[in-house]
Amino acid sequence: MKAEIITIGDEILIGQIIDTNSSWIAQQLRQFEIDVVQMTSIPDTEEAILDTLKRASVQANLILITGGLGPTKDDVTKKTAAKFFGTTLTRNEQVLQHVTDIFESRHLEMLEINRQQADVLANSTVLFNAYGTAPGMLVNQGEQQFIFMPGVPFEMKHIMEKHVFPLIENQATETFICHETILVGGIGESYLAEEIKDIESELPPNIKLAYLPTLAFIRLRLSGKSKNKSDITQQVALFKTKLLHRLKSYIIADYDTSIEPFLIKLFAQKGITLTTAESCTGGSLAASLTAVPGSSKVFIGGTIPYSNRLKQQLLGVKIETLDQYGAVSEQTAIEMVTGAKEKYQADYAIATTGIAGPGGGSIEKPVGTVWIAVAGKKENITRKFQFDNDRTINIERTRMNALLLLWKLLLKEENDFK
Repeated sequence: MKAEIITIGDEILIGQIIDTNSSWIAQQLRQFEIDVVQMTSIPDTEEAILDTLKRASVQANLILITGGLGPTKDDVTKKTAAKFFGTTLTRNEQVLQHVTDIFESRHLEMLEINRQQADVLANSTVLFNAYGTAPGMLVNQGEQQFIFMPGVPFEMKHIMEKHVFPLIENQATETFICHETILVGGIGESYLAEEIKDIESELPPNIKLAYLPTLAFIRLRLSGKSKNKSDITQQVALFKTKLLHRLKSYIIADYDTSIEPFLIKLFAQKGITLTTAESCTGGSLAASLTAVPGSSKVFIGGTIPYSNRLKQQLLGVKIETLDQYGAVSEQTAIEMVTGAKEKYQADYAIATTGIAGPGGGSIEKPVGTVWIAVAGKKENITRKFQFDNDRTINIERTRMNALLLLWKLLLKEENDFK
């Protein structure tokens, strides 16, 4: 099956918002072995929508469209789609009741343009949107399937997960797709590829290995496709075992996960707690942890001692340490992490301090200089990093490497206690 992803909205083309929908959809389609032949962003105009739908219907079987389903005059997707399919719009009573309930629950006056959210293509199957007022729509035309969804990311994801994925799975019953994922850390992508190149070369044509890297971690995903479920499951499991054995020094998890939920799950299983003291990361570390369900059992809270004054007041960092070594130093990082662990009575603690940029650097400590400290039950570890000049990337690299160091210390202490 071939797919095209179309995003509609002037705000994307002028750079006012970033199109995250296309990349997310494309990533999800890979698990179904669907080839994305094109991703297109177009303006909210009848001409652009008609031309794009016509072209997409020639080169793709599955056409996924997001955006342009709002109630205002600049959202012309539904009317233009009706023209393209030679149909009309009809008001769906179930959707209308849903929209009415939303406005009544918020004590808001419902206008006619709000009622128009319930207008759907007469030749479509409604994909109910429990998270918003604009429903999705599925139109079957010959060998093509057109799926219209709202542009709001969490609404689009809801419709994809609730309606589109089951639809795709039902259509792919002749071929079984098997996935196995491994999370590794502490090794770069190129070094990882070199380490396992012989195993990768052994893969048969119906099994693919994908590298899914972040700034400090890599997910390896084996995907096998066959009409024989038992055979492909065994084949993929065999290659997974080979990878696990070869990469045992770098393996974090042998299932599909990311570092945050993995650590939360592991800490919860062991009944241990964590706190953070973030200077240069500004709370992004705590935010990534608390985004995980169940984090309250593990994460007791954190501080953002951005100034030297708060480093002293909240964590007990000595003024002499700051005067002699500076805020961005191993000594300060150690006092931050030990102060956080002791003051907030946590089993583990992470501290970050650095120069994220673009200003604030010096010859001795250029922009991108970062110290990370992690305190465990028995020992502390620190590490200095020298990142590049981009502030956003520097902060994200610091956050990810802090979690990597936490995992390494936890692993070391667990092995020491055995």
